[in-house]
Amino acid sequence: MGSETSVPPSSPGVSRTGWAGVWTLPNLITVVRLGCVPWFLWLLVSQENRMAAALLLGALGATDWVDGWIARRFDQVSEVGKVLDPTADRLLLVVALVAIVDDGSIPIWFAVIVLVREVLIGLIALLLLMVGVRRIDVTWMGKTGTFALLWAVPCFLAGQSTVTAAWAFEAAAWIFGIPGLVISWLAAWGYVPVARLAIREWRSRS
Repeated sequence: MGSETSVPPSSPGVSRTGWAGVWTLPNLITVVRLGCVPWFLWLLVSQENRMAAALLLGALGATDWVDGWIARRFDQVSEVGKVLDPTADRLLLVVALVAIVDDGSIPIWFAVIVLVREVLIGLIALLLLMVGVRRIDVTWMGKTGTFALLWAVPCFLAGQSTVTAAWAFEAAAWIFGIPGLVISWLAAWGYVPVARLAIREWRSRS
């Protein structure tokens, strides 16, 4: 009987599933971040307040690590969170980039390189999910690249605002942006062998 006892969801190293994997503080933080996207668009498009929009976007980018840290620190890692968190990051980044390109506050070539990478990764992940291949977890390098870009993008926006230190924000945008681009594309390339392995495993089960 003892060998049949299942490991409780709160045990270290076990991802919560079912409803236990939905109602967690990290997932709540991620949902709140997504809920702030319309606020960001309102500040930028309707109010034309670049600095306020940049500050909000920067805060949303900063919280990218918060939910992950809470999940690990308080044993609230969940299967839902592993999908929801990177999806929220990707959606936030894509929406912000499109809006800021329309605003004219970011170099188009920079935005295009980031958008191509995010769209490719998103489409490949969706395709693998649709055919039944196991989910590929986000790597540390991938999270680092996204984190840097989530700082660079609002800095580009703030760099085109009317604040006194706009030049400093523009400099910071490149300081975060170039490494973020390089790291994110290296991370994307690193997913290739992992995806191949997942596909082989799927074929062996078929």
